[in-house]
Amino acid sequence: MIKTTLKIEGMMCGMCEAHVNDAIRAAVSPQKVNSSHKKGITEIISDKELDAALLRETVEKDGYKVLDIKSEPYEKKGFFGRK
Repeated sequence: MIKTTLKIEGMMCGMCEAHVNDAIRAAVSPQKVNSSHKKGITEIISDKELDAALLRETVEKDGYKVLDIKSEPYEKKGFFGRK
């Protein structure tokens, strides 16, 4: 599993978060996607590494600005943080 974090400028509210989440779900079919307008980030959990150019295009076509994209291995933690 891979965790991809996008730093996004322009999300102002919960509706912006939902809009970004829906656009990403439609473009890449992730396992999980979660956005925070307060932190200015979107985290995506997927089975494989995602195409950064596609993510940037997907988010920016709706008027938001992608400032950074980082990917790292992700290991789901179990009960009380145990693996």
